[in-house]
Amino acid sequence: MQLLEVKNLNKKYNSKTALNNVSFNLEHGKIYGLLGPNGSGKTTLMKVIAGLHKQSSGQILLNGNPLSYKSKSELSYMPTENFICESFKVKDAIKFYANMYKDFREEYAFNILSEINVDKEFKVSKLSSGLVGKLKVALALSRDVDLYMLDEPLNGVDVLSRDIIMDLITRTYNESKTIVISTHLVSEIEKILDSVIFIKNGNIELSGEAEELRISKGMSVEGIYKEVFKNA
Repeated sequence: MQLLEVKNLNKKYNSKTALNNVSFNLEHGKIYGLLGPNGSGKTTLMKVIAGLHKQSSGQILLNGNPLSYKSKSELSYMPTENFICESFKVKDAIKFYANMYKDFREEYAFNILSEINVDKEFKVSKLSSGLVGKLKVALALSRDVDLYMLDEPLNGVDVLSRDIIMDLITRTYNESKTIVISTHLVSEIEKILDSVIFIKNGNIELSGEAEELRISKGMSVEGIYKEVFKNA
């Protein structure tokens, strides 16, 4: 059984089409890259799957079941925006998540943040963009779910913090968990991707196993990205 099935998904905002007949499947135990420039539809797609926006038409199945309030609890979504209350200390953000989600692994989150030098006593408003980025990813990955969706986790983050975030992602991945990373920073994440989905103007332009596409196209995933979006 597929972990996630997206069938003929459409999303319109008034007269503007944000997603156009989007269809794809996600398997268990893979890291997917949802690739496209800003405005291509990545965030809209993630928010529809996460249940934050309602699709205009189409179907989304998670573990074979239509998305519902209950099934949405089986996925963890990290938005690109900084969603953490700035008046919180880091430990308050962890407590907030622990109270909100039954599957949140509080001790795991504290251990991760200690390892990556994010002090639990730090105030969120005083954190650098790199520390905020690490905190957001750590919170999302500390939930024990089947599907993680990270929207632009490397945006506005320094190079060293990017490496730490990538390490957190690969450590979370296993045969039962699937991670979807949306980004336009393809060179940064290509090495960890099993599969890729290229989205352009709300349409799936190309998708497949990363290594198979490298062989068939005779270039890196970054090179394919440049070809797909050269006129975007």
